[in-house]
Amino acid sequence: MSPGEKLDPIPDSFILQPPVFHPVVPYVTTIFGGLHAGKMVMLQGVVPLDAHRFQVDFQCGCSLCPRPDIAFHFNPRFHTTKPHVICNTLHGGRWQREARWPHLALQKGSSFLILFLFGNEEVKVSVNGQHFLHFRYRLPLSHVDTLGIFGDILVEAVGFLNINPFMEGSREYPAGHPFLLMSPRLEVPCSHALPQGLWPGQVIIVRALVLQEPKHFTLSLRDQASRAPVTLRASFTDRTLAWISPWGQKKLISAPFLFYPQRFFEVLLLCQEGGLKLALNGQGLGATSVNQQALEQLRELRISGSVQLYCVHS
Repeated sequence: MSPGEKLDPIPDSFILQPPVFHPVVPYVTTIFGGLHAGKMVMLQGVVPLDAHRFQVDFQCGCSLCPRPDIAFHFNPRFHTTKPHVICNTLHGGRWQREARWPHLALQKGSSFLILFLFGNEEVKVSVNGQHFLHFRYRLPLSHVDTLGIFGDILVEAVGFLNINPFMEGSREYPAGHPFLLMSPRLEVPCSHALPQGLWPGQVIIVRALVLQEPKHFTLSLRDQASRAPVTLRASFTDRTLAWISPWGQKKLISAPFLFYPQRFFEVLLLCQEGGLKLALNGQGLGATSVNQQALEQLRELRISGSVQLYCVHS
């Protein structure tokens, strides 16, 4: 993209906020586009051995005086004889009736992955993949535009995602796969083994950041003979996203082009009978047909191009 060139207009629902790694606590950040039903916030970190308490606040603004309303206050407390979590709402400078959850699923000295899943009427919270609590909104979710993290917590990553569009209510939560924190992260090109091939219901997840002066992003699924019956390619030169057949034929995908420098994205591929469904940044973009036998014979997920990888999972 040349200097001064304008980005194509993209619906807010297609834009994902980049993850933040190792922020200093207290940490306050704007939530791009605010909160809405179907949005997820993923918090990855460690509880210090000497922790007393920490809190995660979903705020309506970020002013210091007056203090902003807090639509959802999540407050684990470790310093009592019975560690627990307090949830509450701050409105007009006054705390509302607090809700208490015993049997805290967090432990001092241990790492954790907390997923906040925002629905139409309530927020659900899972800890390390297990449902922990739900809290009904007392203030409109649309008023929330700020995330605040305070107290005794070592934050490794904060991620802002959209709910998996392939979920159909069969499971409480989507899988909250953690971000890769080691440096360097996954090298590109990247090869990820598929020892059992792909089977109906299996989901491939790729999260990455587009680098400066990008040329392409290519995701291919290959069999033992290194043939690629499935290839997804984003071309930065002509701003197209397309399926590429084993014979080089291109089938364009109708969607806003998201792959611009320093933009974060998530690709989901859902295996189903006879093909793969595609979602980009939580938005379903149709499917491509693939013979089931060919899917079962796949053995490698290969990623190349001008991206920095944060998560590859199958």
